[in-house]
Amino acid sequence: MESFQVREFNDPKRKPSLNSVLAQKERLKAAERIRRGETTDTAEANALANVDLDAVEPQYTPLEEQIMAENKAMSLVGHLGELRKRIIISAIAILVGFCVAYYYVDDLLAIIIAPAGKLYYMRPTEAFFTYMKVALVAGIIAASPIWLYEVWAFVIPALTKQEKQLTNWFLPFAIILFIMGILFSYALVLPVAIQFFIGFATDELQPLFSIGQYIDFVIAFVLPFGLIFELPIVMIIMAKLNLITSAFLRSKRKIFLFLAFVIGGLISPTPDMFSQTMIAMPMIILYEVSLWLVAKVMKK
Repeated sequence: MESFQVREFNDPKRKPSLNSVLAQKERLKAAERIRRGETTDTAEANALANVDLDAVEPQYTPLEEQIMAENKAMSLVGHLGELRKRIIISAIAILVGFCVAYYYVDDLLAIIIAPAGKLYYMRPTEAFFTYMKVALVAGIIAASPIWLYEVWAFVIPALTKQEKQLTNWFLPFAIILFIMGILFSYALVLPVAIQFFIGFATDELQPLFSIGQYIDFVIAFVLPFGLIFELPIVMIIMAKLNLITSAFLRSKRKIFLFLAFVIGGLISPTPDMFSQTMIAMPMIILYEVSLWLVAKVMKK
């Protein structure tokens, strides 16, 4: 009888199943969160304490790669669907704001043209399109809390824990500063600018403002102040992320003074030095305020 002999068989190792691969990826992600200090779950930390983050991830079979590619495509479709929903909500909010603003457009125009007095329109359609433009801009500003929230809600899942904490207090203050910039420009800067330009009138040269051109001037003159007033928020966020310090801001003060007038010249609705200065001065003041906040409050 032939004696029994043990033979070796070259049985290739089976590749892991899709469920095991996905579970391993989740364990690696959770371990990475623990390493970065983004979780306080003690049980999860103890369970994942010995996970080797440098281990090579298992390979996928062709079927598994196909399934994961399909899941990724479905995820992309889901993101596009969410983006579409938030765009629709924002558009509806702006449309509602436009309708409400158009109902009160006469009152809005009375407020806007108060610094200039009596205006005229030179073309038959000029007054109509001016009414529409004022209502649209007012509607966008009135609906800003809604569409800004929709933008924030779409972006927030992709942010880290630190970035989420920044946005929680950043958005309310950003909206408040934007409104303060517009009110500051309308109440203090715009009347001075209008009177400056009217001051060039003589007996032979009288001002005759067109309502369309005047509204364009007001929008182009007022809205940049809303953006300029966001400077402290931008500086504080950069300091919070350790991108700048008060010493860095002091060293770049002269450069910023030059850039303030350059930016004032770029966004000014007219090429005169007066408008550029009126835009540059608030930027310089806000820069000094930001430097003080970074140095004294944040101590950086």
